[in-house]
Amino acid sequence: MTKIIVVSDSHGNLKNIEKLQPLIAENDLFVHLGDGAGDIRAVSHAYPDKVYQCAGNCDFFSPLPSEGVLEVERVRIFFCHGHKFRVKSTLCELALEAKRRDCDVALYGHTHNAKITEINGVTLINPGSLRYPLGEGGSYCYLVIHGEKVTPVLVGESVR
Repeated sequence: MTKIIVVSDSHGNLKNIEKLQPLIAENDLFVHLGDGAGDIRAVSHAYPDKVYQCAGNCDFFSPLPSEGVLEVERVRIFFCHGHKFRVKSTLCELALEAKRRDCDVALYGHTHNAKITEINGVTLINPGSLRYPLGEGGSYCYLVIHGEKVTPVLVGESVR
């Protein structure tokens, strides 16, 4: 069983990243989906083997890739910020890209809206935002992978 903390759109909110430090320490992986990539420098240095991240549309001049694929147990996960796949308009492009890459799950941010959706057999997960959520406070995703079973749980005040 692999436990993953997924965040996005921290936009300089180091306070909320610090609040997650105990969770990051006790879980297997940590994924930051962009727009605040520099916010997790300390986390990246403390846990270099468990941090994955990509650049968002507000991570200007970032050397980070804009997307990636992570293999966890028997699950392939496509991760990106989402802006290049027009996730504010539709999730179909993101689902198609995940399928094209033979992925079962797609992690994305950009909308600041925590959401779990399934399209054409692809589970699409947006952890919301740690900084500017649509609700009252920040949110993240606690994702558990066991074999080929995927269990996402959205945590935080902006979860509806």
